[in-house]
Amino acid sequence: MRISVIIPTYNRKDMLLRAIESVKKQSFIPFEIIVVDDGSTDGTSNLFPMNGVVYKKIEHSGFPGNVRNIGVELSTGEYVAFLDSDDVWLPRKLELQENYFSNNPGCRLLHTKEQWNMNGKIISQKKRKHKRFGDVFIDSLQGCILGPSTVLMDKVLFNQFNGFNPKIEVGEDYDLWLRITNSINIDYIDQELIVKYAGHGDQLSFKYGYIEPFKIDVLENLLLKNYFSEKNREYAINSLIGKYNIIINGCLKRSKDSEASEFEIRKNNLFSKLKIIP
Repeated sequence: MRISVIIPTYNRKDMLLRAIESVKKQSFIPFEIIVVDDGSTDGTSNLFPMNGVVYKKIEHSGFPGNVRNIGVELSTGEYVAFLDSDDVWLPRKLELQENYFSNNPGCRLLHTKEQWNMNGKIISQKKRKHKRFGDVFIDSLQGCILGPSTVLMDKVLFNQFNGFNPKIEVGEDYDLWLRITNSINIDYIDQELIVKYAGHGDQLSFKYGYIEPFKIDVLENLLLKNYFSEKNREYAINSLIGKYNIIINGCLKRSKDSEASEFEIRKNNLFSKLKIIP
């Protein structure tokens, strides 16, 4: 099984080294490691050439999906695994996923549980109650329930869905997983096989703080394209209504009446186009 590991990065020189080292320490050795540098200015390029790593530096775009897509285009394996440069894999991550694929011929996309490390403190995931395998479309509407760094997938499947949307700055993973889970069932290993580090300031969640509007953008775009099956379209509409109401009510509670009004107008305009009655 030839697995290509795709690591996108931007100005994370030290964290990138940690991520690469976690791949090199895997009990199952991947076919290739590809680092795509989104125009870093912190000296990341000085780390290369590096034995066993393909390095590609591009002009800065700021779009994670675009960076990952370039990595997949460069890859020559039949399967792709993604690793964000601020995360690490635990040593048996690829081994257990490779074993699962070998024993489950129908598997196309396989993800795992994550361990969240917030500024050195392990954050419990017990409150995150959602379906993780099979038909997970409804649960995927809530948010990004598949961590990109946990995913191993068939490259044919990735290309079938045209990869990540290269023009989405936040929520590109939410968009791709919705498009995929609308069509197929997914598989899951119920073990923490990656460590996701949070709390450092260069994460997009810190840049914007509030990412729910980006999820609305994704759902609106897919609904306007009539992307979902008839059944899933109804679920998506209900989720979109709920997200709009959360944002509008939140604005009103913070006395941001004009912002609430803008979202209300936007919601009504969209629903008029879609012929939706909230």
